[in-house]
Amino acid sequence: MKLEGKAVLVTGASRGLGEALMETFARKGARVVGVSRNADEMEAVASRLRARGYEAHALAADVGDKEAIHPLVGAASALVGTIDVLVHNASTLGPTPLPLLLDTACEDLGQVLEVNLVGPFRLTKAIAGAMVLRGGGVVVHVTSDAAVSAYPRWGAYGVSKVALEHLGRIWAAELEGTGVRFLNVDPGEMDTVMHRDAIPEADPSTLARPRDVAARLVTLVESVEAHPSGARVDAARVEVGRPEAA
Repeated sequence: MKLEGKAVLVTGASRGLGEALMETFARKGARVVGVSRNADEMEAVASRLRARGYEAHALAADVGDKEAIHPLVGAASALVGTIDVLVHNASTLGPTPLPLLLDTACEDLGQVLEVNLVGPFRLTKAIAGAMVLRGGGVVVHVTSDAAVSAYPRWGAYGVSKVALEHLGRIWAAELEGTGVRFLNVDPGEMDTVMHRDAIPEADPSTLARPRDVAARLVTLVESVEAHPSGARVDAARVEVGRPEAA
């Protein structure tokens, strides 16, 4: 997939992996819209990219808010046109320090699912129809190894990521043959605020840098035809600039 001129929407884009994805897509010539709940942080990211000559836009929205989805899609489309690539990067851990399931409030579990699962469902539902009509598009779910390993205290987050991955597989099965493709991408452990909130004792030198992970994820999007739609891919296995064998 050639990204030059493509319209890309990245959620959770004001910092960490989302910010790095904004920059990496923009450097490829894409017209990028970043979404974050923090309007000032998001605008600062977009402004830095525009100052370097890239097309980048900022929108403030909470993907966990049902009422925000259609206005968000309308605003993004007005800025860059119909979305070609949608990256579901926005995510929440829930309360920290991470609690045991027995200590997790039902409301906290519900909020994690709203942001990490239901929000992506609503946003894909609002965008994928136009992708089907055009005969192409890419939707990326940023997942986690917590979706495949049962880590104590990661219950709400882990459950949300398991469901998000399976959501991607079901979308892929239902839209097979339309040209719309889905990827579940595990970025691995990164040096981000979220990781520090979850594991404050972790050594940052042992963690991947968001910019490096973003380069691998964008390579995956460029080589999306090399992977079965709905596949789960570990970003650490991707060699930047070369499609990974499916």
